[in-house]
Amino acid sequence: MKKLALALAATAAIGGQAMAADMAARPVKAPPPIVAPVANWTGCYISGGVGYSLWQQENVTFFDGPPATAVTGQWDVGGRGWTGRGQGGCDYQFGLGTWNVVVGLFGDYDWTDVTGRASEPFFQAAGTEKQSSQWAIGGRIGWLATPQLLTYFSGGYTEAHFDAVNPTFFNVAPVIGLNTGFYVPGQTYKGWFLGSGLEYALGWAPGLYLKTEYRFSEFDVANNQILAVGTNTPLGFSVDSKKFIQNITTSLVWKFNFGGAPLVAKY
Repeated sequence: MKKLALALAATAAIGGQAMAADMAARPVKAPPPIVAPVANWTGCYISGGVGYSLWQQENVTFFDGPPATAVTGQWDVGGRGWTGRGQGGCDYQFGLGTWNVVVGLFGDYDWTDVTGRASEPFFQAAGTEKQSSQWAIGGRIGWLATPQLLTYFSGGYTEAHFDAVNPTFFNVAPVIGLNTGFYVPGQTYKGWFLGSGLEYALGWAPGLYLKTEYRFSEFDVANNQILAVGTNTPLGFSVDSKKFIQNITTSLVWKFNFGGAPLVAKY
């Protein structure tokens, strides 16, 4: 019996060692790679920035009639200057195949000092014309080229306000700079805009982004009556004006996300 017990013990010891050796020889599975979370662009934001604007307009002077009759051909003038912009909006990020897409809605207001010199050929008068403000509402759609960089297109509705123009004679010898006694009142122009831009997440400051956007706006033709200074009486003439505005702005954006945990996305 003792011999049998010793034999069994020896067999068990040898089998245990072989099993241990076999287990040690098996390859150990590597842990799955860690995928860095991508910042979630879903949420709302506010921003403020500065930029530069150019406006250009196509004008025709009319005798109001009846019937209304053009007394000049088209005459073009323009202006340029600085602008400041405040904006607020919300975005939503989602996957579309291998793409990561961001869509959003926004509204903004521009404080502008974009000034030009309008020269009217029929009355041979000129005056300073200034765009003083513009606002817009619209949407944007973009693609995340990297987790930190969004490239996008935007579009929507916009209105711009131009202040009154107070003309003076400018080429009537021998008197130069004489007040004409008439003016063109301020006008708000309605239209649409298209834009494109880039927005980048600043890694050193959570929630802060830097955005640069180009925007082109076109406005409907507006009729501007020429009025007498003091009495505001129509003189029987008016100017039809169609305006175009281009601007580029750079803004600092602060996002306060409500979209939950960061997304894990494929790039």
